Amino acid sequence: MKARHLLITGRVQGVGYRDWMQREAGRLGLSGWVRNCPDGRVEAVIGGPEPAVEALLTLLRRGPRLARVDAVEETFWEEEVEPGFRRR
Repeated sequence: MKARHLLITGRVQGVGYRDWMQREAGRLGLSGWVRNCPDGRVEAVIGGPEPAVEALLTLLRRGPRLARVDAVEETFWEEEVEPGFRRR
């Protein structure tokens, strides 16, 4: 299972980004978590089959209707990712 650590920058807090991401990750069968950062970014870890991870990354760069995504920083995540996807 491939896992990624993400930092999403833009208007991504207060616009339903985390709820939307949780729904999309669940729909794709991915595991991980998402949370708001104090600096206004959203942080997430996503893990699962590579095609599903890539599909979510494509969606994350666009975001939900009210969001504006300026950048998605992506690095590989070496730690275990628990099953399921949750908000922190």
